[in-house]
Amino acid sequence: MGHLSAANAVADELHRIEPDATTTVVDSYRYAALVVSRIVADGYIRMVKTTPQLYRYIYHRAERATEVGRFRTWAHQFTASNLRSLIVRERPDVVVCTHAFPCGAMAEYKNRFADAPPVVAVITDFAAHGFWIHENIERYVVASEEVRESMLARGVAAEIIVASGIPVRREFVPTQESRASLRERLDLPRDRHVTLLMGGGLGIAPIERLLVALRDVDAPLAAVVIAGRNARIGTRLAQTAETLNYPVRVLPFVENVYDYMHAADVLITKPGGLTTAEALVAQIPLVICKPLPGQEERNARVLVETGAAVRTRRFAELTRTVESLLLDPGERERMLAAAATLGRPHAAEDAASMIARLIQTRKEVVA
Repeated sequence: MGHLSAANAVADELHRIEPDATTTVVDSYRYAALVVSRIVADGYIRMVKTTPQLYRYIYHRAERATEVGRFRTWAHQFTASNLRSLIVRERPDVVVCTHAFPCGAMAEYKNRFADAPPVVAVITDFAAHGFWIHENIERYVVASEEVRESMLARGVAAEIIVASGIPVRREFVPTQESRASLRERLDLPRDRHVTLLMGGGLGIAPIERLLVALRDVDAPLAAVVIAGRNARIGTRLAQTAETLNYPVRVLPFVENVYDYMHAADVLITKPGGLTTAEALVAQIPLVICKPLPGQEERNARVLVETGAAVRTRRFAELTRTVESLLLDPGERERMLAAAATLGRPHAAEDAASMIARLIQTRKEVVA
C-alpha cells in the first residue's frame, strides 16, 4: 500500500501542476507471470512471518550479488514483454516507478523497444537496495542526501539523482485545526492521551501484544488501531480490545489516516517507508517496533540515528517509552525537531515538478 500511496501522491501533484494531465496508476504485478506474483505476495509474507532470518540473508545476498539472478532477469523480461500493449495503448510521456520491480521491468523494456518513454524511479525507503539501480533510468527520486551519496558510490550519475524526499500527500502537513476540534470531529476522547497503532494489516506486526503492553502506561490512555483491509485481523483486535482497561477503537482501512496522525499524541508502527515518511511530515512522535528484515531494518536505523524515532526491542520497553513521550514535553520536542530535519512535506510536489520539466524537455527535443 505504501508504494501505491507514493504513486497517488505524485499523481495528485501532477494534476495540480497541469490540470489537464492524464495519469494512470498501474499494479505492475498484473503484467508479471503468475509465479512471480505468487512468490512476491505469498512467499514474501510467509517468509518474513516464519523465517525472517532467511529473508534477511536473501535481502543482503541480493545486495552484494555482482550478477543479476536468473529468475529476476526472466521476471523482468517476461513483464517487459507483457507491458508492451499497455505502453502502446497509453502512449505515456513518462513512466514513474514507485517499486523496484517495475523499475527493473521498465529498464528491460527500454533495452527492447526504441520508442520507450523516459523512466523515473521513486525510492520509497530511507535506503536504496541494489535492485533499484539500472543504467537506463532517467531520474531517481530519493529520500535524503545520504541516500543520494550511497547511490553515487554505486556509480549512478549525480545529475539524475534528486534528493527531494519520499512523496506523501499534502494532507499530512499539519493544519490550523486544533487537536481538540479534530478529536471532536473524529469522536476521539479529549481527556486522554491518544496512541495510534498501525502496521497490522498483513498480520505481521504484533498489535495485540502491543495493546496489552500499553495497559501498564501510567497515564490516562486511549488507542486507535488502523487494521487495514484484513477483516479477520480487525475482528481479532476488537476482541482483544474488550479485555483491556482503556478504550480502544479498531478501524479498517481509512483514507484520512492523516487526520488520525494529527489527532494522536504518539504513533506506534513498523517502519515502512511511506508510513514513517507520512509520520515525519505529520509531526507525530514515532515509536518503532518489530521492523521486518531488510528495508524496514534499514529505515529503523536511519530514523533512530537521526533522533526522529525511538525503537523498542521488548514489550516491557514500550510502556516506558510511551510514558516518556506523553509526559515529558522536552523529549517530545527533541524528537519532533529531529523529525523536521528528515521529513519532506513538499516531496511529492518537487517530484511532480521535476517530472513535468522532464516531459517538457523531451517534447522540445522531439519538436
